[in-house]
Amino acid sequence: MTTAAMAPTATTAAYDAIVVGGSFAGLSAAMQLARARRRVCVVDAGQPRNRFAAASHGFFGQDGEPPLAMIEQARRKLLAYPKVTLRQGTVVSATAQQRAGSPENGFEVVLNDGATMEAHKLVLAFGVLDGLPDIAGLRERWGATVLHCPYCHGYEFAGQRLGVLYHSPPSGMHAQLIADWGPTTLFLNGETTLEPSERERLRALGIAIEPAPIAALEGPGQALRGVRLQATGGGDARVVPLDALYVAASTRPSSPLAEQLGCAFDDGPMGPFVRTDANKMTTVPGVYAAGDLTLMRHNATLASAEGVLAGVSAHQAMVFGQ
Repeated sequence: MTTAAMAPTATTAAYDAIVVGGSFAGLSAAMQLARARRRVCVVDAGQPRNRFAAASHGFFGQDGEPPLAMIEQARRKLLAYPKVTLRQGTVVSATAQQRAGSPENGFEVVLNDGATMEAHKLVLAFGVLDGLPDIAGLRERWGATVLHCPYCHGYEFAGQRLGVLYHSPPSGMHAQLIADWGPTTLFLNGETTLEPSERERLRALGIAIEPAPIAALEGPGQALRGVRLQATGGGDARVVPLDALYVAASTRPSSPLAEQLGCAFDDGPMGPFVRTDANKMTTVPGVYAAGDLTLMRHNATLASAEGVLAGVSAHQAMVFGQ
């Protein structure tokens, strides 16, 4: 990562705000703070969630651009502001500390290289990790032909053979949504919890239902050509032709920092997310959070917008002593 004013690893550097995570949400938060002429440091490990996707879609003015190129461009623009530091690394711990001469707490963070930094405010934007089903051939196609969001990638597969992997009772609704982009098969993968009334409704809508367990995904490279089902009753394994498979992956925070700081979590349909108020402050005063870490619905535009709100709110809290 390009850096400005790289701090020595053995000393403590002080900032108005430290942003943990340098993707869409984190860089958007840092931009607001930088434009408010605050000293801000962005710490990023260089592993954005959308690094597996060749293009990002639906983002204002950037439709079809590679997400890594978008992030690099945002970093360059952020570094045009003189009080910004971008730092490659991982924050391994964060603690609240009493600030001298102030009734408010500050924060100390420790990086994986042993460096320590202090800040008046923290913005957590380190995102989430996707928990993918253990199916042969699935993980290596993630972001290419195994997809999560139809609004991000549905148009590129419109009219082609689409599939939805069952994960819970709402999967029937997921299949109905995906069917708006093309002919769809709901793969139950051996699950038996789909209600008979739901089966009839899906079939009436032209959505195929495949009950057999999945053995593997097949196709050259990251392309998907079919879903091979497990053989049953001594017969040969069948292959269902397919061009894209939609998977609602479970999620979990990619860092333990929020839990370590004592931030409250809420349970979402795919995993826990950090609780924030209308200004993106967590339940820990002075700690803000934004992006996929705080959302039940994940989208690059929403993550960026949340980052803007978190950055603005953190700055206003500095001004008004909150």
